[in-house]
Amino acid sequence: MTTAPLGEPATALRDPQAIAEGQLDHQRDALLRKLDSLSDADRSRSRLPSGWTPLGLLKHLRHVERRWLEWGFLGEQITDPWGDERPGSDAWFVADGETYEVLRARFEGQVQRSRAITGAASLSDLAAVGGRFDDDPPNLAWILLHLVQEYARHVGHLDIVVELAGGDLGE
Repeated sequence: MTTAPLGEPATALRDPQAIAEGQLDHQRDALLRKLDSLSDADRSRSRLPSGWTPLGLLKHLRHVERRWLEWGFLGEQITDPWGDERPGSDAWFVADGETYEVLRARFEGQVQRSRAITGAASLSDLAAVGGRFDDDPPNLAWILLHLVQEYARHVGHLDIVVELAGGDLGE
């Protein structure tokens, strides 16, 4: 399922919100392309001492978006905001039956929800109090930049895993 890379937003783009959202989409696209380059076995296999797997990373990033945008920015009460972590620890886990297809569909659904949330707000809008934040909530600009850096860091980690698996790093 190889597709052309989405690429970064154009340098001529001047709308800060479109730039931030475009950078986030670029990172999401890189994540999925790198996961697509792996076999099912390599997506489920850990190659690092920490024990995380590419499937665990995909599940983690879905929950990251839920924590920051639904629970955080909107202040919604969501069930199991830490559902990517093994109970009793902070290690990521993938349950039986959570295949790449299942986790990818959940991730893509979360991305659509996240895009709707950010598209209906402005960068200067403050996150709601009462969900993730009790006081001093960040604005949407801060949250989007946090998400971009989290994705960039984890996509870099995935580059190493893909290289160790003999996969195509692409862009």
